[in-house]
Amino acid sequence: MTATSHWLLAALLVSGSAASAQGPAGKDLFIRGAFNGWGLDNAMVYKGKGVYEADILISPGNHAFKVGSKDWSAEWVIDPNASIKVATDTDYRMDTSAGPEDYLFVKTTAPYKFSVDVTDPKAPRLRVTRLPNPAVAAIDPHKGHQQQVVQAWPTFDGKQETVRFSVQDAAAAQRTYAQSTTMQLRDPGPQYALYSEPEGLPVARTGNLAFDALFALAGFEMKQNSVSEIKDGNYNGGAAIACACFETGEKWHYVWTRDLSYAADLGLAMLDPARTRNSLDFKLSPFRKGVVKAPQVAGSQDGLQIIQDTGSGGSWPVSTDRVTWAFGAEEALKSLPAAERKPFAARALKALANTIENDRIAAFDKESGLYTGEQSFLDWRDQSYAAWIVNDLSSMASSKSLSTNVGHYKALTLTASLAAEHGDDARARKYKAWARDLKKAINTRLWLPGEGMYSSLSAGHFDGAAMHKFDWLGQSLAIVTGIADEAKARSILSRYPHGPMGAPVIYPQQPGIPVYHNRAMWPFVTAYGLKAAAIGGNASVADAAYDTLMRGAAVNLSNMENLEWLSGQPLLLDEANPSLIGPVINSRRQLWSVGAYLGMVVENVFGVTLEADSIRLRPFITAKLRREAFGTAEAITLRRLRLHGKQVDVRVELPPASSATGYYDIDKVTLNGVPAQQQIRLDQLKANNTITVTLGALRAGQQAIRRVSADPYAESPDVFGPREPVITRLAHDGAAVALDIGAGGNPAGTVYNVYRDGKLVAARVAAGTWRDARAMAGSCYAVEAQFEKSGNRSHHSAPRCTGAGLQVPVTDARVKSNLGIQPSSVRFAAPHLKDWGKPGDRFAVDAVRIDSAGQYRVQIQYHNGANQINLGISGGVKWLMLKNAAGRVVAQGVVQLPHARVEKENTPLVYSTPLQAHLAAGSYRIELSDFYNMSYLDSNSTFSAAGGTHGPWNRVDIYGVRILKAN
Repeated sequence: MTATSHWLLAALLVSGSAASAQGPAGKDLFIRGAFNGWGLDNAMVYKGKGVYEADILISPGNHAFKVGSKDWSAEWVIDPNASIKVATDTDYRMDTSAGPEDYLFVKTTAPYKFSVDVTDPKAPRLRVTRLPNPAVAAIDPHKGHQQQVVQAWPTFDGKQETVRFSVQDAAAAQRTYAQSTTMQLRDPGPQYALYSEPEGLPVARTGNLAFDALFALAGFEMKQNSVSEIKDGNYNGGAAIACACFETGEKWHYVWTRDLSYAADLGLAMLDPARTRNSLDFKLSPFRKGVVKAPQVAGSQDGLQIIQDTGSGGSWPVSTDRVTWAFGAEEALKSLPAAERKPFAARALKALANTIENDRIAAFDKESGLYTGEQSFLDWRDQSYAAWIVNDLSSMASSKSLSTNVGHYKALTLTASLAAEHGDDARARKYKAWARDLKKAINTRLWLPGEGMYSSLSAGHFDGAAMHKFDWLGQSLAIVTGIADEAKARSILSRYPHGPMGAPVIYPQQPGIPVYHNRAMWPFVTAYGLKAAAIGGNASVADAAYDTLMRGAAVNLSNMENLEWLSGQPLLLDEANPSLIGPVINSRRQLWSVGAYLGMVVENVFGVTLEADSIRLRPFITAKLRREAFGTAEAITLRRLRLHGKQVDVRVELPPASSATGYYDIDKVTLNGVPAQQQIRLDQLKANNTITVTLGALRAGQQAIRRVSADPYAESPDVFGPREPVITRLAHDGAAVALDIGAGGNPAGTVYNVYRDGKLVAARVAAGTWRDARAMAGSCYAVEAQFEKSGNRSHHSAPRCTGAGLQVPVTDARVKSNLGIQPSSVRFAAPHLKDWGKPGDRFAVDAVRIDSAGQYRVQIQYHNGANQINLGISGGVKWLMLKNAAGRVVAQGVVQLPHARVEKENTPLVYSTPLQAHLAAGSYRIELSDFYNMSYLDSNSTFSAAGGTHGPWNRVDIYGVRILKAN
């Protein structure tokens, strides 16, 4: 889904009489959609007479889909300007250019036939037909099993789901389990699962068959995700790539930086350090051969660095959470044997240092002390950002997010440690200082005292305020990394909202948006919340996390990608609002969900964590978990855990169950019968070991938890935020500013807060006209909506600034470039320099007159249509310099020119991120030159779209320059 030349397949179509091996299309076609992770699982078979067919068993949902080729060099939709809800037994003419996904609404699981008729090459036709359900023989997976247990899980609508577990031979060293559920599963398949405890992984023996089975299920799914080759339709022509790696899930057969890194940190690195290392190494890349580094690019000559493989606007540096790689790398380094650790540590240091140095150049805001970039993993713009952001990704690029900044902090602390280990004390001191300053900036700029939590993100340039938006991953990581002190951790844990089924990944929810990041729980995020709760001693939050993780794996027969947060459903089927159905994408055995479950058991229940040269024991067993999960058991055991080539059995001796609340202190620890400390050195271990942890007194700890609830089918103001308002007019008469605040469709009981230059200047005003008598030239305004009753707030409006500034179009005589000016067209209604930015291209503006000294912001007016706004590696990343009349550089830095939307007519132009500069009155020269983007990396040399197989792509269409005076 990443190609720009979507006309290509239409050009290849020929008549049926000239069909190739793939039929008249000349290449394979696939039905690709949310039901198969947009992958290649549903190939269309050529049936003759110009017709391709694919029969697909589809579960309930409102499924987005397209017809696409293997490498996405072609994708077909019904209407390139709008999504179409497809009716069965209806013919649709398809367009062979890119466009939004079409949708098929499915109420009950059934097989469907997708037929594409290419008899007319310019107008393929699509028809979807529902087929009869095949007869399926009833199977009892528990028949003949030795031992069975039944769990009942309450549902959001007052009912319950029943899950049954059984085991063939409870005394077997490697048990085989059956698990069945009454819940309708997200994906087609039997209502049961059969799995065995995998060789080489630890097993749980707790006296609770269901608990032991679910741990075995997670290990089984870890082994399913352990592959010898990976593939993605966007790379290597869709062909497999050899890699003894972890794939991302049942529907995701590739390795993604953030998914892998969080999964490794949560549990996979300890259990399979070699495969974790291989996977992490796959996410490193040098520059391509022949790439000439711009002089401003930092780091080693080969450029080895972490890959930012997904994100908005063309990837890095709109998205900068590639640094989350450090979470996984740190755990892998703790887990690898010394001989394997040494070369990986050296490679990790090099890649991390190169990444850190270039992120510092491209994505660090000196004024705030924070790194810019999209929220980590919340990379689906309209799910967690303002609706207007899709038309202004530069504002996303210049915003600062909590989760991503915590990732930068982890990268800095790990790299400082590795530098010290390798004798580079100067670099170690530098990165320690950067980490210390970043920690301070996060606590200064993003902590909201009135909320008792960190803001998830600040607004972008021309605003910059920390918004009243919250996410569980960012809050939890701040606690886990130690950025949040004890008081802040206690506050976060008690104030972040939890629904009946657990904590949502964002709060409040976004109105009018389906379930995915919005309105969802993600198990890996819940697992970080559990880690944070253990650190903060909050038993109530820990109990909520334990329940979420165990329930999700039990009723779904798998560790799912995500679940709707109020109902706990893998799919909330809303027939009244089919566009809001979700999660819109969901996969079984999602890697970070698997890592989350394994880590929950190994680290939180049995308390095993690795340090650089030791094992630390700190089980966090609450009274509720002890009472409800382990019943009358006097002890629970984790057997055959392999650590640095040694086998370790961990036995936790339990106090009698209690009806009270809290968590249990550790009374004593023994190693092979000898008293030991909670931290045991690795060199104390023998070939086979037994560690016994005896729990003691019940400590009350923290109990505070914020519970919220609402109808999952209604957009209640109790759990949703308002829609962001609009500044419909801004007028400045030199003495005052008048803002017209549009309500944005919000209901009665909504008030509005006005920000000037990122500072709150008016609270709880009504929609309509608001006046600012203290306005100054160059001030910028933004408005947020707030529900009076719940206090939930919206994203900020798009900012509006006083003063038009200085505009210099490319047709101005002061503009100098080696490219000729292209005339305006129906699609782009202004003259421009087309595809500017290849090696050797020049762009400068001479004799730019600044009449008065002050702060200024310089932006490039541009368009970047190299790929869609959610795809690709070709975001524009350039170096902008301002020189005074004497030729001295007075300001310089990276500006970003992300992908932008393309319309058939009158495509709106956009502006780059700004370069800020204090300028004296006088004449200046503006020069634009190259930096680099992810297409310069060797790992992307087989990418199917812009910046891939045909070489790096860092080009944009330039329309002019804008200079705005700031307040």
